Amino acid sequence: MVSSDLQKQIECRRTFAIISHPDAGKTTLTEKLLLYGGAIREAGSVKARKSAHHAVSDWMEIEKQRGISVTSSVMQFEFDGYKINILDTPGHQDFSEDTYRTLVAADSAVMIIDAAKGVEPQTIKLFRVCKMRGIPIFTFVNKLDRAGKNPFDLMEEIENVLGIRSTPINWPIGTDGDFQGVYDRLDKQIELYAGDESHGARKLSVIKGAVDSPEIAAVLAPHYIERLKEETELLDAAGDPFDLDKIRAGELTPMFFGSAMNNFGVESFLKKYLRFTLPPTPRVSSEGPIPACSDVFSGFIFKIQANMNPAHHDRVAFMRICSGRFEKGMTVTLTNTGKLLKLSQPQQFMAQERELIEEAYAGDMVGLFDPGVFHLGDTLASPGSRFTFDSIPVFAPEHFARVYAPDSGKRKQFSKGVSQLAEEGAIQIFREPDAAREEFIVGVVGVLQFEVLEYRLANEYNTGITLDRLPYRFVRWVAEDTDVTRLKLSSSTHIALDETGSPVILFENEWSIRWATENNPGLTLSDVMLGRIKA
Repeated sequence: MVSSDLQKQIECRRTFAIISHPDAGKTTLTEKLLLYGGAIREAGSVKARKSAHHAVSDWMEIEKQRGISVTSSVMQFEFDGYKINILDTPGHQDFSEDTYRTLVAADSAVMIIDAAKGVEPQTIKLFRVCKMRGIPIFTFVNKLDRAGKNPFDLMEEIENVLGIRSTPINWPIGTDGDFQGVYDRLDKQIELYAGDESHGARKLSVIKGAVDSPEIAAVLAPHYIERLKEETELLDAAGDPFDLDKIRAGELTPMFFGSAMNNFGVESFLKKYLRFTLPPTPRVSSEGPIPACSDVFSGFIFKIQANMNPAHHDRVAFMRICSGRFEKGMTVTLTNTGKLLKLSQPQQFMAQERELIEEAYAGDMVGLFDPGVFHLGDTLASPGSRFTFDSIPVFAPEHFARVYAPDSGKRKQFSKGVSQLAEEGAIQIFREPDAAREEFIVGVVGVLQFEVLEYRLANEYNTGITLDRLPYRFVRWVAEDTDVTRLKLSSSTHIALDETGSPVILFENEWSIRWATENNPGLTLSDVMLGRIKA
């Protein structure tokens, strides 16, 4: 029987990822949620890269210098009795694989759209990953303080491009650079926008009132009120009605309009999000769904990060707790191997800032000291458990390079750095079947990852890198029982081994992929590896 305390703790948990195209305002919204949750006193300017303030979720030095997120951040804060876990993901497509993995750990997603630009390419890719998982998607249309697209056009774009219907929870008043505020369709209240001198650094006070109230009439011009009435009548007649079951099933996205930079609409969005979402739900395992309120503890590793504290060269494995209660010092089974482990230094994070914790519950993210035993996708559970959660897929990189240590005296640091960054998922490594241990082929989703690789090797491992770009654009995994030495392949095709020792084929173009399948009957090629276990 589930204890009432366990049930209460889990019911107040919410865990979501924030996704968007670059520059839509994802990291800014994250900061403002933390501001309203009391986790930070003052929000820093994301754009002021040379100032003392940096986005709190961008902890890596290269992120602060470039003004972009290159790795996911994990943060927790409390608001209105809820314990909220935020996963802030990279928006840049070159780091999208980190986002794909992180979405596996989320129960819902907040999709940010730039009001002026609408649905952008990276938004489409990330949305599809959410859709594949069937998780609820909440849409925050950002930058309403600037001129933007007609909100009806944005609704149509979301349906046509993303294939999901939307239901606006609030509605903007003035979208031509004359933003006045929003109308809350559920609470029947207008919230008026007013800039303040803090430029979004502090909580924003707003004027609220009914559409026909004297308070609103005193400050909002009549033509705005008339247009609002016309548009909301059209919405009520032709738009999709609010349906909480469809929202929770990921079939309908609630839309919110606001300005994260100026804090407008952030607090009301957060309150509605908490009303609409559910606590952690059952997770699919090899033995069926595992309820969050189970007395059996379970979780999985969704992220590994080396050198969060460069002074100590530490390595942290991030675990999403799926069921039960976690306690400091508890012994668990690494179910993939049956090995028993004692988890003695659990931590929770605010970006790079950390604190030791005594306990945590389903829905929480916990950082574990990793002496090198964890891999992405590993399942941890109460002793005696042998079930595993679904594997985290590894997506095919699109750019490749052969890498070397330019200084032979630093081969050890070089090899360690490349291997650890691969275990994080920051890069993928491949080897020639007969190559020396310190020789690698590196594969990345986007070319900016090569720059991050070079930067991190220099700053975290004190070693340089020689990087020779290769002409391959595709990698395909083959069935484990395939004898790759007998395959008929084009002369430009290359056979290698991935980091688990499984065979892969590198191709220069799509023609060579077709040639391989046509000339090798029964050959199955996959652009996704579903988490084979390392030896």
